[in-house]
Amino acid sequence: MIYSPAAQDHGLPHDPFKAIVTPRPIGWITALSAKGEVNLSPYSYFNAVSTRPHIVMFSSEGKKDAIAFIEETGEFTCSMVTKALVGAMNLTSAPLARGTSEYGHAGLEMAPSRFVKPPRVAGSPAALECKLLSVQQLVDLEGRSVERWMVLGQVVGIFMDDAFIRDGRFDTAAAHPVARCGYADYAEVDHLFSIQRPPGG
Repeated sequence: MIYSPAAQDHGLPHDPFKAIVTPRPIGWITALSAKGEVNLSPYSYFNAVSTRPHIVMFSSEGKKDAIAFIEETGEFTCSMVTKALVGAMNLTSAPLARGTSEYGHAGLEMAPSRFVKPPRVAGSPAALECKLLSVQQLVDLEGRSVERWMVLGQVVGIFMDDAFIRDGRFDTAAAHPVARCGYADYAEVDHLFSIQRPPGG
């Protein structure tokens, strides 16, 4: 099968795009408004895009509170979603009224950040503290603006729970991070394997 995403002529009950671009890390973003309101929301369009400097991105379908708050204050955090926290993560995706705490709704505690003002999820084994680089509204091939926004942030602080630092490395498998796999499907990372890069010619 091959189909046109514009025509959506695949004949399937659901668009398979997100199931093909998989697994995707979940950016569990905490943003703080200029008034001090806290927003916590998960984004499955999230990834690291640079190591020198450390830069991450996430994209929002619609200009939600997280985007507005980040534009106001220029900071955000991203907490790792784990199998133990996946239920709470799902609760923070609910479309709550502005001013309603996703932390309270999901029964989560906040932990203070060191380099930025927005907090992180206290129970998460790792979190990134970020300063805003840019917010970009996306455009399509015809040059039309679409209701999608991409945020780029530079990581200025990294929290790791000491319990997951083993043999000089962050033990990813022990943290059991969760990734999005399309539809209502998720994956748990609990097993890793290593591959050595080949030498140059």
